[in-house]
Amino acid sequence: MKHAGAMLFVAAALAFSSIAGGCTKRSGEKGGEGTAVKQPVAVEVAAAGGADLAEGLEVTGSLEPKFSADVKTQIPGLVKQVYVTEWVRVKKGQPLASIDVGETEAQVKRAEAGVESAKAGLAQAQVQLTRSEREQARMLKLKESGLATQQAVDDARTEVAASSARVEAARAQIRVAEEEVRQARVRLRKGLVTSPMDGVVALRDVNVGDLAGDAAAVKPVFRIVDNRILNLTVTVSSADSARVKVGQPLEFTVDAIPGKTFTGRVMFVNPELSAADRSLKVIAEVRNDAELLKGGLFVKGRILLGTRTGVIQVPRSALAAWDTMARKANLFVVEQDTARLRAVTTGAVTGEQVEVAAGLKGGERYVTRGGFALKDGDRVTTAPAGK
Repeated sequence: MKHAGAMLFVAAALAFSSIAGGCTKRSGEKGGEGTAVKQPVAVEVAAAGGADLAEGLEVTGSLEPKFSADVKTQIPGLVKQVYVTEWVRVKKGQPLASIDVGETEAQVKRAEAGVESAKAGLAQAQVQLTRSEREQARMLKLKESGLATQQAVDDARTEVAASSARVEAARAQIRVAEEEVRQARVRLRKGLVTSPMDGVVALRDVNVGDLAGDAAAVKPVFRIVDNRILNLTVTVSSADSARVKVGQPLEFTVDAIPGKTFTGRVMFVNPELSAADRSLKVIAEVRNDAELLKGGLFVKGRILLGTRTGVIQVPRSALAAWDTMARKANLFVVEQDTARLRAVTTGAVTGEQVEVAAGLKGGERYVTRGGFALKDGDRVTTAPAGK
């Protein structure tokens, strides 16, 4: 029995060997004994060509009104009246609210009465001065005629000096009274809260009957904003900081208004980098006459640095092992029917297009799709990109 089992095992092994040998031969029928030929890889290709490139720096930032004002009350007191509501447009100097200044109005009247009294006193002093001067002149003539003593002349001169002093005192009193009137009127004007600029009331935080405090100690009761000119604040990396100049145009979009591109112009470039992240703060001015844009919106855009001609660009999908920091990548170039892996240097990025600064010449064909399965030296069958 053992001998018969051994014979059966040998027969089975010989049969398996025969089958395996047959299979190997069939797989190598096109390429020789024991080998297989790799079929050409189907890829899409495009020809490299130069084009004009509007180069820009990608930036993000936020919009804020260029002109805005927080309005506070200037004197303490009860709010007597509020003239505006939120979202209304106001002009410079337009009343927003008023504080009860009844006591100050009384002070103005008392001060004005004091001015009138001081003026009456001045008039009396001037009349007395005139009389004293006439009396002095009369005494001098009498003295020349021997009809008046020196004492009488001296007394007349003393009265003139005293009258002159009373006139100056009355004038000083008038100045004091007029200053009291001016201060009372200033205080009276401070009771009227007015808009410091043209704009829109973005905040109203006061109602009739509220107790207003001193300006330095209270929060704003109104906020006025002018959205017709906005500031767009963005940051630029230190590597690109030297490329940004005042006057360069900027274009951007906002999620709130899809499909529309807005423009601005660089107005301020910070003279120093941020110590925290070594970035450069840049402020662009945006005209917003239609007032479609609002303060606080987040934006995505780019600062336009200029236009270059003859720039070769390829889609992002054509690049492999792309190191954006080192600006190095690989792509496949088709030479006749063979794919060759080539190292290239990248440059500016515009949307889905990447500049190839070195490593690819105009007219050369490169793989746009299908390169994920390629190796250097593989044979390919090509089709135009997008077909």
